[in-house]
Amino acid sequence: MTPTVILLDGVGSAGKTSIARAFQEVARDPFLHVQMDGFFDMLPARLIGHPDGVDFVPVPGDGPPEVAVRSGPAGARLFGAIPAAVAALASAGNNLIVDDVILGDRMAEYDRHLARFRFLKFAVHAPLEVLEAREAARGDRRIGLARWQFPRVHAGKTYDLEIDTAEHGPEDCARLICDAFGL
Repeated sequence: MTPTVILLDGVGSAGKTSIARAFQEVARDPFLHVQMDGFFDMLPARLIGHPDGVDFVPVPGDGPPEVAVRSGPAGARLFGAIPAAVAALASAGNNLIVDDVILGDRMAEYDRHLARFRFLKFAVHAPLEVLEAREAARGDRRIGLARWQFPRVHAGKTYDLEIDTAEHGPEDCARLICDAFGL
């Protein structure tokens, strides 16, 4: 049977991880959860906030704070490898649910690497004010990151399903995915 790969794409604090965990509990077949944060944690600590790794750069302006993400050579190599790593896991016969923040041309890389699998793409949305409140409540995110990502993450992409986590909790979102795609 061809493995299924589900990609949850959304701004940080949109609820991707919570949906993935809930999905693992309700899906008929087992799915491994692949987190972008797990890859991020692979970088040496000294490269977090460093131009050679992943840097978080305040965006100047008079409005609310925004923080841009910039990948240096080590960060770009790491994040560029995620689609191939996901494909390797699927090639071993694993069903996967992946949560990621897709910026730039990485969606095309996912499409290329996962073309031979059942590949489903889901946009995970929430209003900006909800994202910013979650970002502040978490305490492990840079304030302004959600604001910077918000207009960029879903721009120019098409999805198999779009989910609003301000309207639906993680369990409801997981069941929507299962019901819509027979999972």
